[in-house]
Amino acid sequence: MYKSLLRPLLFQLDPEKVHYLTTDMLRASMKLPYAKSISQRLFGVQDPRLERELFGLKFPNPVGLAAGFDKDALLVDEMGELGFGFVEIGTLTPKPQPGNDKPRLFRLPKDQAIINRMGFNNKGVDAAVERLRKRRSNIIVGGNIGKNKVTPNEEALNDYLYCFRALYEVVDYFVVNVSSPNTPDLRALQDKEPLKRLLLAVQEQNSKMPKPKPLLLKIAPDLNMAQLNDIIEIATETRLSGIIATNTTVSRQGLVTPEQRISEIGMGGLSGKPLTQHATQIIRHLRTFLPPEIRIIGVGGIMTAEDAVEKLQAGADLVQLYTGFIYEGPALISKINKKLLDC
Repeated sequence: MYKSLLRPLLFQLDPEKVHYLTTDMLRASMKLPYAKSISQRLFGVQDPRLERELFGLKFPNPVGLAAGFDKDALLVDEMGELGFGFVEIGTLTPKPQPGNDKPRLFRLPKDQAIINRMGFNNKGVDAAVERLRKRRSNIIVGGNIGKNKVTPNEEALNDYLYCFRALYEVVDYFVVNVSSPNTPDLRALQDKEPLKRLLLAVQEQNSKMPKPKPLLLKIAPDLNMAQLNDIIEIATETRLSGIIATNTTVSRQGLVTPEQRISEIGMGGLSGKPLTQHATQIIRHLRTFLPPEIRIIGVGGIMTAEDAVEKLQAGADLVQLYTGFIYEGPALISKINKKLLDC
């Protein structure tokens, strides 16, 4: 019903307005009598064979919501009702910020893709903490953290540490995001020495907490082989729990959408089907050379159940959805889990 009736209507409207409209509708609908039981019957797949134990956490199934969809932790409980095994909030920054100028979110239906240049728009980490303290469910929540746009890279560590300390009691794992293309100079923090210093400092703070939390790194799909190998070395040296592969890409290669339209849209990170194979190749390379204790969450172009299975077979331990969730609707979650049970 989503693809045949609802999606054609929604895709006539501005993408960012649609996002807020649908999330408001979801929150409201979940308050109706029997809504949760109906949602679980439609989309929930519960089976012990789907459970995954990673980082000392038990995931009810391996399908999660990627960061960027629920930046401000407004939908954590509702996403659990739709069948997700875990939710990653953020990217969160110490101070609230509006993000980049609108329009900043664009659909490419012919490519089953999205371009965004949101720019870490969020209401600040402290507001998200207050919402997470009030959540009703026990779904696993990851905290994706970044820096404010006005913070120079030389002071970025302070922003990451602020977010880490603020979120520590209300999330189950952390993700350091240095791979978004939409915050000026952020990707420079992926360079070997700055990244190592950043991760070592966050891990030092982590070690001082009552119980250290799993720390993961989200990487860009635009890294070359030498940079990927640097990431593997750094992840091992800093004892990361995992890597999330991958974020959005700045590449526009192989798109069906006319070049004029792509030029009109301009800068931003591309997600969706054009990333499917490349993200899987990166996962395969990481799994080949990473120590087995460093886990991988696969994200990027998961548009079908088969795409998810392919990423898991390539070496991912869990997968996350974003663009596929927008194009395919919540039925994609159950399709993936059912496919895994058939494998």
